[in-house]
Amino acid sequence: MDKEEKRPDSPRQDTPPAPAPAAGATPRKSRGKLIALAIVLVAAAIGLLRWQPWSKTPNGAASPAAASGGRMRHGGPGAMANLPQPVSVAAAKAGDMPIVITALGTVTPLAAVTVRTQLSGTLQSVNFEEGQMVKKGDVLAQIDPRPYQISLDNAEGQLARDQALLATARLDLKRYQTLLAQDSIASQQVDTQASLVKQYEGTVKSDQANIDTYKLDLTYARITAPVSGRVGLRQVDPGNYVTPGDSNGIVVLTQLQPISVIFTTSEDNLPAILKQMRAGTKMSVSAYDRSNTTLLESGFLQTIDNQIDTTTGTVKLRASFTNGDGSLFPNQFVNARLLVDTIHNAVIVPTSAVLNGSQGQYVYVVKPDSTVTVRLVKVGPVDAERTSITSGLAVGERIVTDGSDRLREGSKITIPAERAQHASGAKGASGAKAGAASSAAGASAASGTHKGRRHGAEGQ
Repeated sequence: MDKEEKRPDSPRQDTPPAPAPAAGATPRKSRGKLIALAIVLVAAAIGLLRWQPWSKTPNGAASPAAASGGRMRHGGPGAMANLPQPVSVAAAKAGDMPIVITALGTVTPLAAVTVRTQLSGTLQSVNFEEGQMVKKGDVLAQIDPRPYQISLDNAEGQLARDQALLATARLDLKRYQTLLAQDSIASQQVDTQASLVKQYEGTVKSDQANIDTYKLDLTYARITAPVSGRVGLRQVDPGNYVTPGDSNGIVVLTQLQPISVIFTTSEDNLPAILKQMRAGTKMSVSAYDRSNTTLLESGFLQTIDNQIDTTTGTVKLRASFTNGDGSLFPNQFVNARLLVDTIHNAVIVPTSAVLNGSQGQYVYVVKPDSTVTVRLVKVGPVDAERTSITSGLAVGERIVTDGSDRLREGSKITIPAERAQHASGAKGASGAKAGAASSAAGASAASGTHKGRRHGAEGQ
């Protein structure tokens, strides 16, 4: 008993505690529930998308937009390419196509004169206003004429004296000749008197030349317009002493009516121009403004320069314009259009219809089945928004003018104007069908009502 009480207690075997779950770990059951819930939500979303109650019409049919959207989703990008592309078309027409050479030109007056004085003197008056239109012969300025008038008077007095001496010498010569016939005088004296007469005759001519010179000076003292035109800004004021050596002169006078335009063209165009000139054709030239949109004046080709510029390979041409309204101004920049010839009965299409490709220029021709085909063409002269076709296209064929960037060989097209007409007609037809269906439905309902009543009556 005591031994048993003294027996030491056996060591206690404690089981170690279970490790705690890691932080953030999701239990397996919870993770399975989440996966199942996600699968259910995805299935519900797919079913909802397939059902699409918002895309159905009241009678349960799918809307056209939803149907087309479904086709696009199922068809992929290729389905877009097969859809008809809206384009604009035009028919090739027959007409006259002018052959026009367009070039840059400068308005050049036929005469630009710097009016200078031809003698020295004080400028008494200026008889024009700046910018005034003057005619040839109008007085522009006046130089003090008094010194030249005095010189004229002096020359006239000298002439009168010499004329008197000449008359006396001639009378003496006549007497001497009479005495010589009577053998009363020596012939030497007669010869001397004849020489004196010649001398006085020369003096008189010299005096007359001096008179003419001073008269001309008086004419030059009145400065007149050498040509008709427009005067510019005054270069000198009255009261100044002017001389012929003044470089600026008194004023610059520019002729405006008529006026010319000088422009250049390539030497390649020269044969066609010379052919028309040799035939006596008066080729018209039109002058447009800097933007090449507004017509300023119409004229004709006047002449061609006598040589080609070897540095640029161009030749200068001058066109003449009446310029009645003054729309052309000296040194103005213009766009000149020279009409060389006109092609009659040419196949003409809009310029926007002609495209450039690796094989050359081409157009999209519209076929009867509302598809397009690529047609290579040869282009002739071009006139702004019109282009002539020399080969590859016939009159009456329809071509695409807008929307060609979305086309390829065999693409289907639709014309917005025609589509609108078809849509209007289809709408009317669908309305008629709907009305007919409504009437049929009403009739069917009425028939069912009558049948129900009849069956009910029979049952009673």
